[in-house]
Formats: sequence, structure tokens, C-alpha cells
Amino acid sequence: MVMATRMIWVSLIVLAVFLVGGVLLQIFLSKRESKWPGLVLPAISFLWSLLYLFNMMDTGSMVQNILTALLTMLLANIPTLVLLAIYWAVREKRRKRSELDKMNIDDL
Repeated sequence: MVMATRMIWVSLIVLAVFLVGGVLLQIFLSKRESKWPGLVLPAISFLWSLLYLFNMMDTGSMVQNILTALLTMLLANIPTLVLLAIYWAVREKRRKRSELDKMNIDDL
């Protein structure tokens, strides 16, 4: 029992490290001058979510298959949406800072 509890804690800590590392990497890539590096992780996340569709099982009902596919895409793309939100927030902050710098240069 103690061993299982320790294993769960270790797993949670490793998962938290990967999540924080992924968010920090996304922020770092989004701050780059070019916009393309910041879109790499959301693209990988989206492509990974497509694998869930390929692994879906046919239920026999067309309506149920479509609803399952839509729900799968919605749930599988939550990380993609989070990464895109980080990207847009960082890029917007960068855009405002750039406009402010241009305005300060014009004032000189």
C-alpha cells in the first residue's frame, strides 16, 4: 500500500514537471521574434489529437460515430487550445510592447 502511494506521488510529480516544462517551453517559443516557433507545440498537440480519431471504434450507428468523433476532438484538443491561448497572450503582449517602442522612438 505504501509502495503504491509513493508511486502515485512520483507519477504526479513527474506529470507536473512535464506540464510546467511544456508551458515554459511554449512561453519561450512564443517570445521569439518569428511567429512560427510558437506554433510548433500546438501543431504537435493537434496532430497527436488526430491519433485519437484513428483509434476510434465503429459503433454501428452513424450518429453515434459522429458524436463520438466530435467529443473526442473536443476533449483531445484541450491542450492545443491551452497552448494557443498562451501563444496569443504572449504575442499580444509582444505586439503592444513593440507599438509602445515605436511610439517612444517617434516621440524622440
